[in-house]
Amino acid sequence: MKNLLLILAVFISGICNAQNFGVISEEKVSHIYKPEKVEATAEKINSLSMPEGFKIEKYAENLEKPRMMAVSEAGNVYVTRRQGDVIMLSDQDKDGKAEKQQTVATKEGAHGVALKDNMFYLITVNDIFKAEINEDGSLGELEKFVENLPDGGQHPNRTIAFGPDGMLYVSVGSTCNACAETREENATILQVDPETGERNIFAKGLRNTIGFKWHPETGVLYGMDHGIDWLGDNDQEEELNKIEEGKNYGWPYVYADGKFNKSDEPPKGMTWEKYAEKTTYPELLFTAHSAPMDMIFYKGDMFPQEYQNSAIITFHGSWNRKPASGYKLMSVRFTDGKAAKAEDFVTGFLSSDGTSQFGRPVGLVELEDGSILIADDGSGTIYRLSYNQ
Repeated sequence: MKNLLLILAVFISGICNAQNFGVISEEKVSHIYKPEKVEATAEKINSLSMPEGFKIEKYAENLEKPRMMAVSEAGNVYVTRRQGDVIMLSDQDKDGKAEKQQTVATKEGAHGVALKDNMFYLITVNDIFKAEINEDGSLGELEKFVENLPDGGQHPNRTIAFGPDGMLYVSVGSTCNACAETREENATILQVDPETGERNIFAKGLRNTIGFKWHPETGVLYGMDHGIDWLGDNDQEEELNKIEEGKNYGWPYVYADGKFNKSDEPPKGMTWEKYAEKTTYPELLFTAHSAPMDMIFYKGDMFPQEYQNSAIITFHGSWNRKPASGYKLMSVRFTDGKAAKAEDFVTGFLSSDGTSQFGRPVGLVELEDGSILIADDGSGTIYRLSYNQ
């Protein structure tokens, strides 16, 4: 009966256009609830709430669905878009707004992007490409150097980032909400040699860790993992994990501080308790279904000192929780190198009554001056967040 209800929930989520629908699973109620999308007017942008002294303005607009970003030493911002291309934005007069927009690459499924040593790296669902960056910011020919990554299924949005060790790290999400995967590379972070393309599994049991970065002082890798759907409006909470080599983070069997996902079949060949013993638990938990996307550690000197080395995280926003959650940015403060406190940073994309939204934050990147760009694939806008010193 449990599995039948879960199958029914997934079926309904695919065909139901209603704004509000309840599904009972494991005696918990889950909702399909989608706040109405409204226009990102100047009035609404000005109404965004953030700490005193901060300001948010449009850096670029009419971009359709911008997702992930990377910025070059020359200050050019590379942005992947849902339509399968990469655009380059340039603020040549340094007024906080991009005047130049140029398409520099086209690849179906393009999503994650990274830059290193004048090389451009791009990941699609199954492959990773690299190209030289020309003097004008355009790209040389894209060369495929990693292929045959697992198919995407429910989570095709791959992301990449270079670690302090010079290796390329790759997030490969699960194909499903909660299941025993048929390929061991699903629901993992992979470690890839950027020269040879050779790869290995760095950590597993991660349902969909789109945003991950290394703490500037400790060099420790942290990532935000998406929780399982259909466990109720308040489960599974989103997780901030300290990601270490060889560790298992529990998906799909164990989550949070040792809860068992008994809406699914038990782990093969062991009890729930035994599986929990080999699971690494999260550092912090966040409201369920908020959909964490990108994550960066702030290294600049524009923001107040208390933000130095803090994590900044975008939350795309829920479609399956009532009341709605996410649609905002949060910051996480670290004490003695450990995640200590999470708090709202930029809010107001979601209306106060939770019935409408004008923005769905995705990618983040820090500019040379210490300001931050925020990609919003809901309104097709990239915002610049700055601080008036």
